[in-house]
Amino acid sequence: MSWDFCIIGGGIAGVSAAARLSHLGSVLLLEAEAHLAHHTSGRSAALYEPNYGLPPVVALSQASGGDLRTIDGGVLGPRGMLLVAGADQDREFAGDCHALGLAPVSVEEARDMVPILNRDTVALAAYGSHAEDIDTDRLLQAFAREARKNGAAIETGARVTGILRGEGSWRIRAAGTDHAARILVNAAGAWADEVAQMAGVQPLGFTPLRRSMARMAAPGGANLSGWPLIMGVGESWYAKPDAGALIISPAEEDPSFPHDAWADDMVLAEGLARYQEMVQPPVTRPIATWAGLRTFAPDRVLVIGPDPRQPSFFWLAGQGGYGFQTSPAASRLAADLLAGTPPAIDRATVAALSPARFG
Repeated sequence: MSWDFCIIGGGIAGVSAAARLSHLGSVLLLEAEAHLAHHTSGRSAALYEPNYGLPPVVALSQASGGDLRTIDGGVLGPRGMLLVAGADQDREFAGDCHALGLAPVSVEEARDMVPILNRDTVALAAYGSHAEDIDTDRLLQAFAREARKNGAAIETGARVTGILRGEGSWRIRAAGTDHAARILVNAAGAWADEVAQMAGVQPLGFTPLRRSMARMAAPGGANLSGWPLIMGVGESWYAKPDAGALIISPAEEDPSFPHDAWADDMVLAEGLARYQEMVQPPVTRPIATWAGLRTFAPDRVLVIGPDPRQPSFFWLAGQGGYGFQTSPAASRLAADLLAGTPPAIDRATVAALSPARFG
């Protein structure tokens, strides 16, 4: 069978694109792993922070808010964000407050939200209620259901091993089977440049950055359900309630390579030490640790659009840490561009996202 669209990558970028493109024609999605969202999408901190990132990223995040509140009855839930800093971090604190739209609160108000904060070290605090949890599994499955309902085929365990450009179509070999498609959509995350090379398209210079995470027992057995996400200035660490436990990350961005990432114990220990400085209960042994790869283009902005030299090769990559919160608007933009429909998002943002910006 020949498909209109073949999407390589079964993370949130690829699955949301499959949902949108299934309204335009036949869709085949190929995911190398045994299930969807195995890599970075499945290891997300699952927060909607619409002010997080550079202006084109913020534009996509804000444009996604409406869909995130309506898809499958809404996939957002209350969380909030609390920024904490020491007395010598006032300059960084002011910059973060401005960038993230947070309002200063007293240390005592902060302790009312998170009772474990250390009065001796936390000198500055700010809060924003606009940060919300994303039910990432519900969002992913809602997009997958929409795609399948419209006839899309989603194949897992289908690692792509060869791509050739034929007469008017792409020939894609995956798991020993050959497929043909008019348009190839590269939503391969950390492997986006490898897919491009396989297709004979110039790579754009994506860099996977490792981020480690640790799941910790609730400090002192506290009920964490109403706590906000807590973050150190400069995103030097963060802690987020999750299913009765606390996820803590050193928020590192260590350059890596495309692979099934694992946590760096030393980096985790350093991040936990930064967290420990701001709280009273001693850090305990992690319940579990893991890592994900947040893949960025050289300018840290998503890449969405046809390749300038090979227009039938469509980039949908470089989501970094913004994949879930931008996915509704990013996938809609991809569908608009592929359908030749005027995008809902402004022209300047479309240009800032286009792969043509790399020359």
